[in-house]
Amino acid sequence: MDQATREAERIRHAIVSEPTLAEIAGGLRSLVTRPSDTPFAISTLRGQFADNAEWRIDPARPAVIVGTVDMIGSRLLFAGYGRGFKTRPLHAGFLGQDSILVHDEAHLEPAFQELLTAIECEQKRCGDFLPLRLIALTATSRTGTNGESSVLTDEDRKHPIASKRLTARKGITFFRVQDEKAIADEVVRRALDYRDSERAIIVFLRKLDDVEYVARKLRSEKLKVLELTGTMRGLERDAMVRDDMIFARFMPQPTAAPVLGTVYLICTSAGEVGIDISADHLVGDLTPFDSMAQRLGRVNRFGDGDARVDVVYTKLVEDPKPFDEARDRTLSLLRRLPKRGDECHDASPAALGSLPLTERQDAFTPSPQILPATDILFYAWALTSVRDKLPGRPAVAEWLHGIAEWEPPETYVAWREEVELVAEELLLTYQPRDLLEDYPVKPHELLRDRSDRIFKRLCELATRHDQSPVWIVTDFDSVEVTTLGQLAQEKDSRVLRNRTVLLPPSIGGLSESGMLDGRAAFDEARRYDVADRWNDDKDNARRMRIWDDDQRPDGMRLVRTIDLRPEAEEEADDEGEDEEARARRRFWRWYVRPRSADDDGSRSAIQRQELAPHLQSAASFAAAMVEKLGMRDPEASAVRLAAGWHDLGKDRRIWQHSIHNLDYPDAVLAKSGGKMRPQELSGYRHEFGSLMDLSIGDSHRSEFFALALEVQDLVLHLIAAHHGRARPHFPVDEAFDQNYTDGEAAAVAVETPRRFARLQRKYGRWGLAYLESLVRAADALASQANDVRNAEPSEVAGIRRTEVNEPG
Repeated sequence: MDQATREAERIRHAIVSEPTLAEIAGGLRSLVTRPSDTPFAISTLRGQFADNAEWRIDPARPAVIVGTVDMIGSRLLFAGYGRGFKTRPLHAGFLGQDSILVHDEAHLEPAFQELLTAIECEQKRCGDFLPLRLIALTATSRTGTNGESSVLTDEDRKHPIASKRLTARKGITFFRVQDEKAIADEVVRRALDYRDSERAIIVFLRKLDDVEYVARKLRSEKLKVLELTGTMRGLERDAMVRDDMIFARFMPQPTAAPVLGTVYLICTSAGEVGIDISADHLVGDLTPFDSMAQRLGRVNRFGDGDARVDVVYTKLVEDPKPFDEARDRTLSLLRRLPKRGDECHDASPAALGSLPLTERQDAFTPSPQILPATDILFYAWALTSVRDKLPGRPAVAEWLHGIAEWEPPETYVAWREEVELVAEELLLTYQPRDLLEDYPVKPHELLRDRSDRIFKRLCELATRHDQSPVWIVTDFDSVEVTTLGQLAQEKDSRVLRNRTVLLPPSIGGLSESGMLDGRAAFDEARRYDVADRWNDDKDNARRMRIWDDDQRPDGMRLVRTIDLRPEAEEEADDEGEDEEARARRRFWRWYVRPRSADDDGSRSAIQRQELAPHLQSAASFAAAMVEKLGMRDPEASAVRLAAGWHDLGKDRRIWQHSIHNLDYPDAVLAKSGGKMRPQELSGYRHEFGSLMDLSIGDSHRSEFFALALEVQDLVLHLIAAHHGRARPHFPVDEAFDQNYTDGEAAAVAVETPRRFARLQRKYGRWGLAYLESLVRAADALASQANDVRNAEPSEVAGIRRTEVNEPG
């Protein structure tokens, strides 16, 4: 992913700077709503490259988005990992419409490929507004008969670089052991054969237990060892790739001095794909053919050396499972590779490609059980404003990856201070799902492992911390608050399947390499809660939590204040330093940098903005946007009108006072300039107020009712949904407006889900979300434009592109 991102950046730089590409640059710029933006956006959706939001600010602007199956797939299914309910429709709409989706290495994720095909068919069936187009990219397809011949031409094979790589010397040898338990010890023996080689040795093992065992054995021999697994926390994994001297030895252009001597990188499948590394020699266990081909691609990758590959295997067990049979077929195929002079088999890419295609495909990892993605499921997943557990709406992970006995369900784990600080009565005031909406869990905080392994380690922690609180989070924001002791009593890891577990830092449980370890005690030197260690590309903190009177971070906006001692006097007692220290840790303030890459909790623009100019600006941006997109009526008119009316409901005393606008009604504001107090709104939603004004009130009534009914319907929904609600409903405690009677409000509230259902049938699930997101984008662009016009020069320099999330 990082390599693809850098390649996209290189292309963009060439388009911008090369005079010969001026025509292409001009064509791309003609599609951009704001002339100041670069010709196309580049965004990466994973841990190290945090989403910079470029792709979702201007829908008319071309964009290249690079993401993992989990990040892209969960967003397509309205369940974006690390996203709150407000932004999930926006991401689904922008990824699922007016896009070409290229699925790289599609043979490795057949379930995801089937899901994408199902989405493509569903969009065609429902008449989605701008359906996505799908390309499966693979050199080792599970189907078809052309194989690599359809990828490389004879001219390609003669290219000096391609030829060097295709014929790279890789000699493979096989070593048999009696059973699975002996594999790890034999791998250790083979790895030790290279201890004096002064080379970079990569070791592949399928089981995490074997990785840990081999690493421990090699370290006991005083060797330089590094582990790379998918179970590491994102923070440690990214730091390893960026800074570790051992890992640097495996990079295409090693930066570490060879005086390190022999080094070992011990990997699970996390080292097989999506990483541009090359070892001098390889040792590993036997896996199916598609996996073995990926592993062989990580040794002598560029054809400059002469690699040895040692494969350890065991005899086929009685009553073998499909996975075991695939490994046995792979062994048979690899033994048919031509022999070299040194008695090794030739495992170069050219030699592998000469094996019969159908036999290679028969030796692939068996396809997982692929669950059907039905219209009912798509409908349930699209109900993003339903945040509680909903029957018939399962977690999406099994649709992204399928179900396979050799790849059991997984669970994520992170550490958060609020888990132990916000407890008992405080949970009634500060609901965990709302706290996670303000401060979502990000990839750098998370580690993951098989659910049964996670459960076992949590049970180990429970023996010392049985009363410690735990939050268990589902895909759709539902949070169960329990204790480690109660969790351990479940006696079944299935309660953790496809869940995220948030632990209190005080219990420890984190190994030095960033993996969950139930025997690891709390270490003051370690950082457990790393939610604030999320920086942009200039190393500026994107968010920060501080205590009481600590200095407010420059350029950040307050999104939440938590009073941990609501019954206490604000003045500190005079009972000594300890009491004073406790008093200082009463008010916990959470800040987010506006316009930073992911402004999940930002509730106000940088500058105070009046309502009428903001609405006019939003309508203007919406008009320009739909023109760039070539959108026609009635949708174009509905987007433009909805943008111009979306904040009418802010013209209420309760809303204006909540942002400290004491000049109301003489001055009506759209943006607070940073003084918002969300707790004072008492559930009032300005989107619902805007619906009331258009449906029942006098505001713009004649203009609105002059519209065709289909335009009225779409305008009302786009207004209702521009902060993520009305999909399909407003909760009861938000469906009111003090300017109208309860009966009038109830009539509008009841019609909201009916309208949502009608419009989904008309535009499709992703099509409707896309239209909603156009209004949200126009709102954000208007907010930023007003900020630039009103800001001081020193402030303008810090403004970054992102969506703006106002409360109420």
